[in-house]
Formats: sequence, C-alpha cells, structure tokens
Amino acid sequence: MELNSGGEGEFEELVTYFADVILPIALPGSYTYRVPRSMTDQIQVGSRVIVQFGKKKIYTGIVSRVHTTAPKVYEAKLLMDCLDSIPSVNAYQLQLFAWMAEYYMCTIGEVLNAGLPSGLKLNSESFIQLNPDFEGAGMSFSDKENKILDALQTSDRLSYEDVADVLGIKMIHPVLKGLMQKGCILLYEQIKDKYKPKTKKIIVIDPRYQKDEKALQGLFEQLEKRPKQLEILLKYLSETRRDEGAGELSSVDKSVLVEAGVSVSSLKTLVAHGVFMEQEVIVSRIDTTRHSDAHEASLSETQEAAYTKILSGFEANKPVLLHGITGSGKTEIYIELIKQALESGGQVLYLLPEIALTTQIVTRLFRVFGSAMGVYHSKYSDNERVEIWNQVNEGKVNLVAGVRSSLFLPFKELSLIIIDEEHESSFKQYDPAPRYHARDTAIWLSHLHQANVLLGTATPSLETYQNALDGKYELVELLERFGTGSLPHFELANILTARKNKRMQGDFTPELVAEIEGALEKKEQVILFQNRRGYSPYLICNDCNHVPKCQSCDVSLTFHMHSNSLICHYCGHKEGVPMVCDACGSTAMKTVGVGTEKIEEDLKLLFPEAHIQRMDQDTTRSKYGYQNIIDRFEKGETDILVGTQMLSKGLDFDKVSLVGVFDYDRIVHFPDFRSHERAFQLITQVSGRAGRKNDQGKVIIQTGEPEGGLLGLILRGDYKGFFQQEILERSNFNYPPFYRMIKVVLKHKDNQMLHRAAHEYVASLHGELGKRRVLGPQTPVIGRIRNLYIDEIFVKIEKKGVSIKKVKELVYKLSIELKKKKEYSSLRLYFDVDPV
Repeated sequence: MELNSGGEGEFEELVTYFADVILPIALPGSYTYRVPRSMTDQIQVGSRVIVQFGKKKIYTGIVSRVHTTAPKVYEAKLLMDCLDSIPSVNAYQLQLFAWMAEYYMCTIGEVLNAGLPSGLKLNSESFIQLNPDFEGAGMSFSDKENKILDALQTSDRLSYEDVADVLGIKMIHPVLKGLMQKGCILLYEQIKDKYKPKTKKIIVIDPRYQKDEKALQGLFEQLEKRPKQLEILLKYLSETRRDEGAGELSSVDKSVLVEAGVSVSSLKTLVAHGVFMEQEVIVSRIDTTRHSDAHEASLSETQEAAYTKILSGFEANKPVLLHGITGSGKTEIYIELIKQALESGGQVLYLLPEIALTTQIVTRLFRVFGSAMGVYHSKYSDNERVEIWNQVNEGKVNLVAGVRSSLFLPFKELSLIIIDEEHESSFKQYDPAPRYHARDTAIWLSHLHQANVLLGTATPSLETYQNALDGKYELVELLERFGTGSLPHFELANILTARKNKRMQGDFTPELVAEIEGALEKKEQVILFQNRRGYSPYLICNDCNHVPKCQSCDVSLTFHMHSNSLICHYCGHKEGVPMVCDACGSTAMKTVGVGTEKIEEDLKLLFPEAHIQRMDQDTTRSKYGYQNIIDRFEKGETDILVGTQMLSKGLDFDKVSLVGVFDYDRIVHFPDFRSHERAFQLITQVSGRAGRKNDQGKVIIQTGEPEGGLLGLILRGDYKGFFQQEILERSNFNYPPFYRMIKVVLKHKDNQMLHRAAHEYVASLHGELGKRRVLGPQTPVIGRIRNLYIDEIFVKIEKKGVSIKKVKELVYKLSIELKKKKEYSSLRLYFDVDPV
C-alpha cells in the first residue's frame, strides 16, 4: 500500500488500478495491465490503449474492464498509452464481441481484429521516419528525443525495435508521441494503416480587408503595378461570396487558385506580406455535399398493406420476413421504414450482401437521405472507414448502408436493421475467424439494442421461412410486381440436342444467339450469367490427358486469357501458360469448359458491333470497379453484360429484356445438401433482372436436363412448392433447420498424420455424442490448399432437447485434449458454426 500526504498530517491511500485489455490476436480472453497514475483519469472502458505483449510485440487493444485486482499468475505490465479521450468502442459492441466469440467458437481477440478497422490499430510493425516538412527552428528536445532524431539522420527509417535499442528502454511510445506532436516524425501506419485526417490548404484574406472597404480599395491601388498579384486577388474575390450577415469573405481552396493558373510565387509573396493567410484544415473524406431529393414516391395499395403489416410485426417485437418477388418494390418499403426510424431519433443499419449491390442502392438512398447516410465496405480505404466509424460514434451519421462488417460499427441508438437479400451466402464469413453469419448476428444485435429487424428477399432461406411458419418471425408477402411489370417468360435450350445436331456456336445454343440478336436489334440490353470467372476452368493435353494443377492445392489451374496465365483461385498461385505438356511434351494443349472471360471473347466474335462488358472479381478489384461497370450499363453504353453471381443480387436495370444462364447443370449438381436451394435462389434472382418495367422479359436457360424437377419449380416461380419439397428432405436426413451443425476443420502438412488425428478426434466424439450425430472424417472437394491437407468432420445436433452450448463446450474440450498430444502439436483445427 502506498500513502500520499493529504496535508495537516492526513494521508490517503493511493489505489492502483488495472485494466483488462482485449488484444486483436487469437487469445481466448483479455490480458491485464497496470494503469500508470498519469492515465488514471483517462482510462475508460472501450478506450484504445497501446500495450506490450510478449517481449517485443506492440498492439492496440480495447479496455474491457477497469478494476483494482492484480493478476495472480503474472506481473502486470504498464499500459504504454491511451489513444482515446472518447472511447472508440461502446458497451453494446463489447457485448457483441463476447457473444460472437462464444457462439462461433473463436476467440474474442479474433472478433476484435475483424471488427476494428485497420486505421484504428497500431502494432509493432510500425516504422518511423523524419517528417520532410519539419524544420525544427526554435524547438527544444529532450535527450531521448535528440537520440531518435540523430539516429534518423543516418537512417531513412527506424522500426519500433530499433527505437527501443537506440533508447535502451521499452517504454518508447511516450517519446514517439512527443515527437509526432511536434511534427518531427511520421509513422508508416499513418500512411498505410493508421488513421490520418485528410487535410487541405486554404487561402483566406487578412481580416482587415474583409471588413474595411477602404483598406481593400487601397490594396487594389497597391497592386496595380503588380499584375500577377492583382490577378490572384481578383480570382480570390471571384471565388468567394460575402456572408450577408457578417459581410465576411469565405476561404478559397489553394488548389483552385493553382489550377486556375495563377503565379505560385506571387501567391507566396502575398502570403509573406500578410495580404493572405495560408491555413491547413481538416476535411472529411466522406461526401457531405449530397442533398436529399424532396420527391417522395408513394406506395401502391399492395405496398401500403405490406408496410402496415410490417409495423404490426414490429409492435409484436418479432423479426419480420418480407417475402417479395423480384421487382415487387421492396426497396420503396425499406425507404419508408428508414424515414420513420430516423424521424424517431434512431439509427438504421441497411445490410447488403455484396459491394456490387451497394453501388446501386446507395445511389438511390443518397437521393432520399443525402449526407445523413454513410457507406461502409472493404473497397473503402482504412481512413474512410475510420471516418465513418467516428461519425457513427459521434452520432453524425445515423443511416449506414454496408456489407457484413457494418455490424461492428459503434451504434448507440440502433432502432432498425434491414437485411436485404437475407438468403445470400455472402453474409457468411468463411476465413479468417470469426466465421459468423451477418443475418444471424444482426438478429442477436437487434435484441441487444431492442431494435426492429426486417429480412427481405424474393427467395428466403429455408431456415428463415421455417422460422416464419413457426411463428418466430412475422411473414409479409408481396407476390406481384410493382406497377405494370410482369414476371419474365422462361425458355429452356437443350445443349445436348444442339451439340448432337452440330448447331452450337461455341458455348451458345442457337436459341440464345437468336434472342441476343433480337434484343440488340431493338436496342435492348442483355445479361449473361456464368458463375465461373476466368477464360476456361482448365487446360488439358489432348494426347495424355494431363491437366496442369496448383503445386500447393489439389485443384486444376484456371486459364485466364487476358493475362495469358494459369491461376489458382484458392491460393493465388500464378504461372505462365505452358507451350508443351509438362507430362509428355505434346503441343496439343486445349482449353476445357467456359468462364466469363471466354464468354466475353466469344461474344465479340459473334456480335462484333455490340459493346460488351464483364463483371466478375477480376474486373472489379478497384474501389470504383463495380460503380463504373454499373454506371455504363445504366446509361446504355454497354449492350451485353457478362458476369458471375454478382449479377443476381438485386440490381435493377430498366432496359434489360433478356437474361441467359450458362452451366445450370453444374450449379444444381454441386455436392452439397444446399445445392438445390442455391440453384433455385440463384436462377430466380438472376432471372429477375429481365423485364423490370413495363415489358415482359425473357430468360434462356441452357441445360442438358430440361426435364429436371427443380427446373419446373423455377419456371413456375413456385417457391412454396420448392420449400415443401426441400424441407421434407432436410427433415428426413437431419439437416438444418431441424438440426444445428458444427463443421470441424483439421489441417496438416502431413496427410497421414492428419487422417490419424481426424479419426482419433471422431472416436472421442463418438464416445460422447454417439455415432449418429457425427459425420466424417471426410476429405472435401478441394483436399489440399496452400500445402495443407484438409479433413472435415460434421457434428449434427437436434434443436430440441439438447443444449447446444454444452455440445460446443464438449467439442472444444476434446479438441484441446487432441492438440495437447505431442504428435499433433502442429495440427491446425478450427470450428465453423452453422456452415453454409
């Protein structure tokens, strides 16, 4: 115990505080640090802190608890610094992190790492360099600061470890913080990862010229013989406008004057003589100039009835499923609900499955809500995401449209969550952990905030629709298209018959070619869907049948014509196209199958006059890749759009009259219990892009099995018939929604060692859960990725009568016991709860 004199012989006990800190690494819990006395008043739950973990690693962590109990097992290190005056993470988020870690069987550190934008994190990979704009005249520095500055004179950069060696101490961050505040050094993370405010330089005229007309007139007279300086003054005055109340002139961006061609040296002279002031101000990266459109679209009678029923579901405190066919006008209902929530002072989260969909829906929402909304997804830079994070935290942005990572934003008054296209598998995070489903996580988040939830789709997931039938969700249906629009007409094109009669043109049936020709003649647009990117799935030797494969994965390399290379879509390995077969030396190499790139090339040969665009992962890597492609298509600059499943996600185009579907048979026969559900959803959704307005569209599906039962349901648009057929299969074979599933994935570089470990683990599961609840081990379709062999085990648990929490605890405990064995120490094992 420490005593501090309180005066007149009184003493008060100095209390030592400790902070539990969540670190963005795979730790199952928090780690305790001692709070320096200088930070006692600053540390709050949810604040970001800089801590040392291990001998050398530096991390940005989040304070989860402040207390006075020292850890018993280890000596608590001191916190190095607190980065926040206002906590970056709130209590709701901390509860969300803890729930996700428990439910999805990962660590809370992995959840934090996924949830916190990179721009809010600092780690020991940071480097410092001298600020090139730093002059240092008249400044004083401590001995430690001088040591760092001297070291940077002889070295372009220093790592955190280098700085620690130069100073001979571990607590280097306060020294670096002082140098940063003085503008002496820059952190590389400020450029790459760590948030740095965006700034711009402005020019402001001296106040004496703003308020005194005579002084301004005198300035004109002084500059009459200096034409370049006079030009700058005139340009400045032309760009500014007087404030009617104060009679003051506004500022002008320096870039505006420079781009107008004024003399930069003359501008510097005017600044030096005190005529103008040059200032650097912080500006937002988010466009705040957008204004909402006063026009309000009225709901139809059918939409109004659905809207009223949704509100009734909200009053009953139930999530609501809006089952509306494609083109039924669900978005207009969403907009009305968002307006109501915002007018009531709440915040709204609009979840979308794909960035491709955000580009179009965001434009529409901006017309209604203007700068009151923000957008959050991975194509935005780290700095832009930090700004949205901060604006939500400060209550400046109350409507966010974004993909699954938007769930992690610091909402405080969340009152409505809309999950658009709720059936989409894109809402599921696969790698790395947490392997969460955004739809299910959003529903839990709504309970936390007491918020309303609306799930919208034309093709509900079986789990969601079953919940609606069971009364857990309110079911609202929109089963007719908005206005005079009608559902498209379907036509099946038999590729086997066309090939037998030698009528195929490449991979196009004569029916599809004829319909494309007709659409182009009418100046209408076409969408072609092939859920496989690249030119061709693989190359094959015509003589020995050898197929080039990835050296690190058990999968054939995909041929990409544009880059003339073979690429592995699992690990990213890339190599040149072989001139001869690696196995037999033959030159008879040919491509097999078709991808989006191959379809694009064939279209250019078949329709040389048409403007063709491709939308897949290869063409949308840039920030505005999606937006540019969609904008060109909306403006009619593109006649035919070829793409993968990105095209199926709620996009709305007025002039599309024809949709063509390739490779239907491969989609429906994929070896997975959800393959029929995915096929129904995918074909129905992409077909919905045809004939969205007044005219009926057409859909051509190329298939070798035109008599298939699933196709009949798709052609009739019979979701209920499909559901009844599929739900019976799920019930008979113990699959969701009647059973919960946990997929256990094991990886090892030694295949034999992997199989031994997997069988040993399954044996222990059999002993506790019984054989009927455990499937596997089995090797997945792709059995090796990045030189690691893979085995999978599925645990199926009935929903009624069994505690899923206790099952998870058991499955986790048995995995720890397995990994404790020396021979399995390098085994990688993780869990995927509710796999899709």
